[in-house]
Amino acid sequence: MAAKAAQPRAESPEPGAAARIEAFLDALWLERGLSQSTLTAYRTDLLGFARWLAGTGTPIESAQAGLVLGYLAERVQGGARPRSTARLLSSLRRFYRWLLREAVIQRDPTANVQPPRIGHGLPNALTEADVEALLNAPSTQDPIGLRDRAMLEILYATGLRVSELVSLRLSQLNTRQGVVQVVGKGDRERLVPLGDAALDWLERYVTSGRRALLGQRLTATVFVTARGAGMTRQAFWYRVRRYAVVAGIRKPLSPHTLRHSFATHLLNHGADLRVVQLLLGHSDLSTTQIYTHVARQRLQELHAVHHPRG
Repeated sequence: MAAKAAQPRAESPEPGAAARIEAFLDALWLERGLSQSTLTAYRTDLLGFARWLAGTGTPIESAQAGLVLGYLAERVQGGARPRSTARLLSSLRRFYRWLLREAVIQRDPTANVQPPRIGHGLPNALTEADVEALLNAPSTQDPIGLRDRAMLEILYATGLRVSELVSLRLSQLNTRQGVVQVVGKGDRERLVPLGDAALDWLERYVTSGRRALLGQRLTATVFVTARGAGMTRQAFWYRVRRYAVVAGIRKPLSPHTLRHSFATHLLNHGADLRVVQLLLGHSDLSTTQIYTHVARQRLQELHAVHHPRG
């Protein structure tokens, strides 16, 4: 019944709701140091709910469980996937727990709302041969190709997120020790070894390609465009897909493909799971454990192909 009663929508949330959401985001930033992209995701989720609530005439602090369920149900009917719905519920739950802590409300309307069941899809990982082909795809005769080769090498050697890669600054590189200092989610820092191949291509790019791209311009960003600006995630991802075509890779790719390949290949070669967790910057070991399923699947495939009774 709540879902039917809440069909009308408003163009914008009530001013009081928007103010509470911004106060919540400020508290998150102060207490947890969350990145701007994470705060933006929370804002999008909460403002969407506030707009929907405004169509029912209900202040955001007065919402009950029925309205939360009604909103989630409408989103699902509109095609929202389980993972998206679970993230939305997580945003609402965190917001209402903050309101409860601040004594704005007496009861959390999300407390008994169950998240949708999400299957653990296995991440796409390239074979070692595919990775080799992808790394060799850029033409390193020009500064752009040299930059792209260095970026691909570093992604595969370190398992960085694409956002971490494009935001790298010169101060984060220690070529003498062969490590990169990464600032990941929640502003957590970690040191990751580069490896000889990645270090070699990085030094070639910095001493040759980067200087050619920058000209007389100055910037602390490591990877720059022909205009001297920093690379974006979207621009780099476009180039990865282009190189995948050059390399003849037909498998589906995602921005995390080389990160997934990094973790999977380490485990295939005997790396300890906790070491992989530290390198990836996962705060919880359970997040890393999905890669053990990928490694196990690969072993099963090898057994089926090569064992006489496979």
